This record gives sequence, structure tokens and C-alpha cells, in this order.
Amino acid sequence: MEKIEELMVITMEECGELIQECSKATRCENYTDNQKLIEEVGDVMCMLELLHDYDVFSWKDVYERVEIKKKKLQRWSNVL
Repeated sequence: MEKIEELMVITMEECGELIQECSKATRCENYTDNQKLIEEVGDVMCMLELLHDYDVFSWKDVYERVEIKKKKLQRWSNVL
């Protein structure tokens, strides 16, 4: 398995673990004092940084997309 493919697979696994921990935090109503959630967010961030280091994406492109998503959230959600 080449390095980028391995990075992608590990990123998928870490995202799955973050999804699971978000679900647990929601069920337990434990959003802010959840060490496991912090660990999983950190693991996903690590993988994103590695993908960036391997030039899979640019932060500039990601931050442009972040702004687009924020605009959508302002329209369709109450989180912003």
C-alpha cells in the first residue's frame, strides 16, 4: 500500500472513531468535558495535517470551503 493510500485509510478510520465519540457525547450530554472526544478530534487533525504535508490538499482551498459551509450554516442552521 502506498503512503497516501495508507494515510487515506487511517484518516477514514479516525473519522469513524470521531463519529462514534460524537454520538456517545450526544447520548451522555457530555459535550465540553469529554477527554475521549478531544483525543479523537486530535487524531483526525493529525491525519489532516499529514494529508496536507503530502500535498493531498491545500489549506487555502480548505479555508475557502470553510467559508462556504459557514454561509450555508447561517442559512439552514442555528449554530452560527
